[in-house]
Amino acid sequence: MRLLAVLADDELGCVGTLAKHAARGDAVKLVWTTHGELASQFVEEPEEEVRRVRQGHGAWVAQKLGTSYQFFDMGDSRLIGSRAEALELARLYAEFKPSIVVTWSDDHPHPDHRMTAKIAYDAITLARIPKILNEGLGDDVRLEAHRKPVHFYQYLSFASPTRYPTVHVDTSEHIGVSLDVFGFYRDFYGWALAAEQFERSRANRGREVGVAYAEVFEVRARYAPPLEYLH
Repeated sequence: MRLLAVLADDELGCVGTLAKHAARGDAVKLVWTTHGELASQFVEEPEEEVRRVRQGHGAWVAQKLGTSYQFFDMGDSRLIGSRAEALELARLYAEFKPSIVVTWSDDHPHPDHRMTAKIAYDAITLARIPKILNEGLGDDVRLEAHRKPVHFYQYLSFASPTRYPTVHVDTSEHIGVSLDVFGFYRDFYGWALAAEQFERSRANRGREVGVAYAEVFEVRARYAPPLEYLH
């Protein structure tokens, strides 16, 4: 598989899943649409320094998970869900050719998260159309459309009733990686949330499906996939 996680500034909802796919040998890439430059830790820092620090964070997390990574620079709290933003992602889709995209929910309170989900979804269609992909690139550049099916998974939202089927991924073998990434960000940003609380949230998800730890996603589909038998 080729798995692309498209997020604004928070990958903690899927780090166990990404690590699990990477360990299996799948091609996995972490993508951030912003550098999170408006965080309170960066109030006194120039933008160049913020980018340097966040690029370092991305490199550390990617190395920990066994993935590649990339930052876009769409502006913290400035995303508007535009065609131009979606086209930037579509061109990445054309190059990386994901079979799976993981992103935020449609209705998270933070506008960057909502808009990231929107453009991540819109990019699937734009990546299928050669004339759109290549507009304005010049004669020496030619991107090939990505027309294979893309399965679209989103963080489970508590802001509104669930509209899509949910799936759990057993991340029990990778809970240590998840806790390491959580601890890295907690220490940098000074979060009050304790590691035990974060671990408990994954354990609660695991309990729902009979495993030690799990992450949960909504599937952007009307119905869940078919089962061979009830189980």
